[in-house]
Amino acid sequence: MIVKSYLDYARGEQKISPWLVLAPLGWVAKILVGLRNFAYDHGIAKSAGSPVPLVSIGNLTLGGTNKTPFVEMVALEIARRGIPTGVVSRGYKGKARAPELVNRLSEGAFAGDEPLLLQHRLKGLPVAVANDRSAGIALLRQEEGVELVVADDAFQHRKLRRDADIVLVDALCPWGNGRLFPAGLLRESPAALERAHVVVITKADQIAPPRLAELKREISAIVGPDRVFCSRLVVDRWERWEGRWNPQEDLSVEGLPVVAFSAIGNPASFRSSLEQQRVRIVAEYRFRDHHRFSVKDLREMVAEAVRQNAEALVCSEKDIYNLPEGWISPMPLYVPRVKTEILGEAERFWETLGEVIRPRVAVASNGYGEDAIGVILAKKLRQALPRLEILAFPLVGSGKAYSDAGFPVVSPRAETPSGGIVKYSLSDLVRDLRFGLVKIIIEQLKSWKRLRHRLQRVFCVGDVYLALQALWGQGGEPLLVATAKTAYIAGHWGIERFVLRHRVERVWARDEETARDLARSGVQVRFAGNPIMDLAGSEETGAFEWPGKGRDRILLLPGSRNRAYEDFPLLLETAERVRAKRDCRFLAVLAPTIDRRELVFRSPGWSFPDSGRECLTNGRLEVFLYDGDLAAAARSADLVIGLGGTANQLCAGLGIPVLSVEEKGKLVQKRILQDAERLVARDPAALAEAALEILETPQLRHHMSQTGIVRLGTPGALDEVVRFSVTDCGLGLREKVYEHFCGSAEEGGVS
Repeated sequence: MIVKSYLDYARGEQKISPWLVLAPLGWVAKILVGLRNFAYDHGIAKSAGSPVPLVSIGNLTLGGTNKTPFVEMVALEIARRGIPTGVVSRGYKGKARAPELVNRLSEGAFAGDEPLLLQHRLKGLPVAVANDRSAGIALLRQEEGVELVVADDAFQHRKLRRDADIVLVDALCPWGNGRLFPAGLLRESPAALERAHVVVITKADQIAPPRLAELKREISAIVGPDRVFCSRLVVDRWERWEGRWNPQEDLSVEGLPVVAFSAIGNPASFRSSLEQQRVRIVAEYRFRDHHRFSVKDLREMVAEAVRQNAEALVCSEKDIYNLPEGWISPMPLYVPRVKTEILGEAERFWETLGEVIRPRVAVASNGYGEDAIGVILAKKLRQALPRLEILAFPLVGSGKAYSDAGFPVVSPRAETPSGGIVKYSLSDLVRDLRFGLVKIIIEQLKSWKRLRHRLQRVFCVGDVYLALQALWGQGGEPLLVATAKTAYIAGHWGIERFVLRHRVERVWARDEETARDLARSGVQVRFAGNPIMDLAGSEETGAFEWPGKGRDRILLLPGSRNRAYEDFPLLLETAERVRAKRDCRFLAVLAPTIDRRELVFRSPGWSFPDSGRECLTNGRLEVFLYDGDLAAAARSADLVIGLGGTANQLCAGLGIPVLSVEEKGKLVQKRILQDAERLVARDPAALAEAALEILETPQLRHHMSQTGIVRLGTPGALDEVVRFSVTDCGLGLREKVYEHFCGSAEEGGVS
């Protein structure tokens, strides 16, 4: 009676109850669960990725949503499509502590009723039971070679990230009394459904259509109408349990007087399903979910059956695995063998699941130079994994480099006066704050939130701030291509090392010394080449024919930020002074972010020639314009006069002497490039004088060239990132599974 009284209250069937004293505990539970979810959503609590695609079947309430038959349906359908599939279960009330395959457990080592049921129903598919689901998945992968795992009851298991979260909602009792356990049935509030990829309303055939429509609208408001489905249980056949299964092909249950008993989450639903089969229930016994029956329990029910002239006992299939070992009923014990059906939209359900498990990543970057590296990384990922969906998330600018390369930009536009560089100047920071920097950051975090639980990995190209923003927005540990800091310039701060050690999955340093420095702090770090030099591409694709006439070829780099419009006249005047004393030709390489017409407008006395040639002229000198591959043009240059950051470093790494101006950012960069770069006053006369000195002194040019090659190193970092992603992160396996899943559906349809 106590259990029934509590369940009536928890399910909302009895509004006024002594159990209301538990309400404060429900409020405490709601706060604690909210804090826990907040910690996982923002990377405060650590969640690990799965080595194989992981599909979770879970719910919001304590049992009663038909998870086990749904797990069976999903696992069998995925396996039917040619994907080696396994199931992992926590094994509630099981005795196994170490991860183990259910079929290997001894009879005394009870695995739990649900794993045993699944093992029996999923003929040929391995089922692992493990308190630590990660260990269970590893066991299935290593010993059974599975390529996809279905996790039973894992929606709240947030230590492990999933590829797909399917959440089941009981149509008869969706939220109980609306309170969290122990004051109700809820594990967490319905708002948590926003984490779900698919929501299925189970037992949808057991409620009135108006109530079902209302429930669908309620759930659709959280997850979207295209992600909500309905299902029902149907009796596939009846069997008799005699210590083993005995099919009853000719059994007619209509009108059969029985005593029904169950120890499941929603016994009312079980009774309803029996009534739909027109079974005559003369007595019913309800036990708490997962109850282990005693011989005394069963004797009492058999005696009641005799008193009521019942002809049989009836229980659910899960209850069979909670019977005393070796017990045989003295009267027939019948069990309805059920299966799950998606109501009306089975094909769309599997199509939706296929779209959810499609591998999906984001490439994030926080600077124009970093955007260029991010584009190369995205292209390499696309080449290795053609079915991978790649989203771009630049923190600075409009992301034009990504969109031009065909990658959708999902971050808000972020054009600021400083162009994203505020660490060298307090006045730049103040200007950006006045411009709306805080609002931009808030919008970026909102964009991250919209992607939460939708990405397998985030690749960050830039600094620790970018990694932190991705971590806060996604919750999962990002991968970081660390281009911003080097041991040559102070290295990383202590707090940055802490973040990299504890909340970044893998770091690729830009030089060997930085990698060694971070490794000493316990960071998972690799050095496989300088990512900046990956911008150089291959020499075979770098052929470039310089326009114009002149012995010396000088490259002009105005930079990629808005400041380039102010700086370009300085470069033009410098070019004119150099040309007056030496036979040179000039090529200005423009970043994708630079508008040519704006550049001309901000350069008095210069215009496009009537001939339509790709150059600017003032009547005395032509400066050709180029917006293609910088490395291709730089390889045959004799000198670079550059005001950029990453572009200057790339040219230095290619062995081209670099000339720039003295300012805080360039002085910092000078510590990396050392003698590969010459800095002079921000004056066209000083720049021209230095340029002439470099061009006229072969020994100086050679020294600057060799220094740049040594300091910047070789390419290869991004290839290593791609290799790690395909193998260690499991993106290669995920693409294979996705192709099989979709391909098999197209060939054979949905069973």
